[in-house]
Amino acid sequence: MNSGQTLIFDADDTLWENNVIFERVIEDYLDWVAHPTMDRAQVRAVLNEIELANTVAHGYGSRVFLRTLGDCFARLSERAASDTEEAQIRALAAALVERRVELLPDVADTLDELGSRHSLFLLTKGDPDEQQRKIDASDVSHHFVDIDIVAEKNVDTYHAVTSRHDLDPARTWMIGNSPKSDILPARRAGLNAVFIPNENTWVLEHDVLDPNDTAVLHLRQFGELLLHF
Repeated sequence: MNSGQTLIFDADDTLWENNVIFERVIEDYLDWVAHPTMDRAQVRAVLNEIELANTVAHGYGSRVFLRTLGDCFARLSERAASDTEEAQIRALAAALVERRVELLPDVADTLDELGSRHSLFLLTKGDPDEQQRKIDASDVSHHFVDIDIVAEKNVDTYHAVTSRHDLDPARTWMIGNSPKSDILPARRAGLNAVFIPNENTWVLEHDVLDPNDTAVLHLRQFGELLLHF
């Protein structure tokens, strides 16, 4: 078991469920759109394309997602949404703002024990106000030495976090569910990583991990961290 390590945790879909709420909204949206000539998969492909472009241009979070739903409607309908339709789209997405934050199994107890022998940090990306609201509602902030909310998680982000906190990359681990944001850029920055998959991980966060990379620890559940750290 490793001792005295630095453990950096992702938040959404690692500490608490997040994308599953978006997926439920999308399912309701697809029902509502009911396109006359395109099936659900085709509409979802259009939505994914618009969502990717909007995240690059505008970032992450429920406000950008609401914009994506409106943009998708406009493309599919070849016209802007009416006031009534805009209100219906906002109503569909209301659950994103109103929902409670529920920790994934074993998160609270695992963080409590890990914090007794390691330095814990939190690194999350998205809209600062929205992410801070979720952090506050989660009641886990007291476990972390520091919390960073960033616009994007890329190699430069991990270099900056490592430098700012004077961390030793060889003894630092990024822990998360996203190959694209948590694992691959952390490894390129020289950190170790722990991949804990979540079946509801956002499609735009998918990527391929090298099965031969021995610096990436693959776990099935959050509580398994206690077997290794």
